[in-house]
Amino acid sequence: MNPIKAVKGTRDILPPSSAVWNHVEAVAREVFRTYNYLEIRTPIFEETALFARGVGEDTDIVGKEMYTFPDRDNTSLTLRPENTASVMRAYIEHRLDQIPGVKKYYYIGPMFRRERPQKGRFRQFYQIGAEAIGSDSPVVDAEVIEERRDRGGEVFYGGGGGGGSAAGGRGGAG
Repeated sequence: MNPIKAVKGTRDILPPSSAVWNHVEAVAREVFRTYNYLEIRTPIFEETALFARGVGEDTDIVGKEMYTFPDRDNTSLTLRPENTASVMRAYIEHRLDQIPGVKKYYYIGPMFRRERPQKGRFRQFYQIGAEAIGSDSPVVDAEVIEERRDRGGEVFYGGGGGGGSAAGGRGGAG
């Protein structure tokens, strides 16, 4: 009988690596606190229509890469492939637009994409992201860039800045 192993494209995060992950998350939380972002936690799965509408039905993510399954009542559910759509759903559902000012949220958590596993790419991956909602001002964009260069830049990018999705972007509502 073959031993049960982690599913291809996933991984266990074991000590001492888990301590490094905890450090990165702690630094991220501190950076976000410095810039007045509040943590938001959304469900790991949502109705499929949210991602089809939010990400775009014709994108590779929706067409080929989502983990989608029927619920008991045949509602189509999907493991989140990204978190912006879920943040915006929560923002609208809970009427957070009724709170005056720019709303700044960050999230840390697992995302899921059904990609062909290859070195450095996983079907379950972790993302640290941020959404600033309610302002069209370029100051918000500049703040996100500054945030990336701040203390978190050393941890997330191995130096002063860089690309990637560790710090996220600003949301489009508002």
